[in-house]
Amino acid sequence: MAGFIPAIDVFEEVVVVTKPRAACLIGWPAAHSRSPLIHHYWLRTLGIEGGYVIEAVPPDEFKDFIFRLSLRGFVGANVTIPHKERALSLSKPDERARAVGAANTLWFADGELCSTNTDVEGFINNLDACAQGWDKCEEALVLGAGGSSRAVLFGLLERGIKRVHLANRTMARAQALADQFGPSIVPVAWETIGDLLPRAGLLVNTTSLGMRGQPPLQVDVALLPPEAVVADLVYVPLDTPLLTAARERGLKTADGLGMLLHQAVRGFELWFGRRPEVTAELRALVEADLANS
Repeated sequence: MAGFIPAIDVFEEVVVVTKPRAACLIGWPAAHSRSPLIHHYWLRTLGIEGGYVIEAVPPDEFKDFIFRLSLRGFVGANVTIPHKERALSLSKPDERARAVGAANTLWFADGELCSTNTDVEGFINNLDACAQGWDKCEEALVLGAGGSSRAVLFGLLERGIKRVHLANRTMARAQALADQFGPSIVPVAWETIGDLLPRAGLLVNTTSLGMRGQPPLQVDVALLPPEAVVADLVYVPLDTPLLTAARERGLKTADGLGMLLHQAVRGFELWFGRRPEVTAELRALVEADLANS
């Protein structure tokens, strides 16, 4: 037919480009963190295309950074000093984060920014890995009443430890935690530690004492019962004087590096969809990095 122009179907190929998932560590300062080393190891060994970077964010810019987290291309984040408490208030915290009073892990669920505190499971899972059966003890002694102590206390109570003596140089801070966590937490004076050691099936140091550049922790592990377990949250140095003395006595120990590695597991799973493992190879990698620092 004259003047007839046949219709031409035009198909456009739509290419959907999916960017690799990325998470970050937010702190001020944050350059010292080993988290990128840990998460990049897992990404590599699990064959996941993704990234993990450090974001140094000053306190006055933290709120804006959090509100624009997804726009910056991040599916979640770790949060470290000094932002943990603000991260809690700017997100939807779970029971652990609320109890600890701080959030160290952020992720999105149904478009909402959620938070938790993985120090709890980092501490507990490290104890399980290093000293199976530790939770059979009836009494524990925790040294220090700072932020890390909150995570430790929550974890111990969750695992059913009946009595936890909490020693701190400032009794008011220990009493405040006892008021928060209930009658199973018994605040005690720092000077009474020696009297409590023979009853402690678990001794936990949450203070900075024994850390490189800090005063030593003066505790006589010879007073502990032979089945006691000793945990130290310090990981620089890796072998603190407390842990060395405990091992010389033949006691089971759990160090701060193990807690650091185990606390990273859940965040990775939330962001990248696979649950990683804390392996001897990963630990050796981080140990070598610490030795070179």
